[in-house]
Amino acid sequence: MAMCSEPGCENEASVRLYVPWDEDRDVCPAHGRALVQREGVVAEPLEGADDAWE
Repeated sequence: MAMCSEPGCENEASVRLYVPWDEDRDVCPAHGRALVQREGVVAEPLEGADDAWE
């Protein structure tokens, strides 16, 4: 699995964020929950990352 793309984060990525004003990115659940609150950001769980959401 890939690592979270947020600077300084060492967690595994489990969600892809589609960000209209920036590049799409794969992030961990914690960053995904925070960043998806922004208007226009859409989150999609990554295939095979089910364990990260438990």
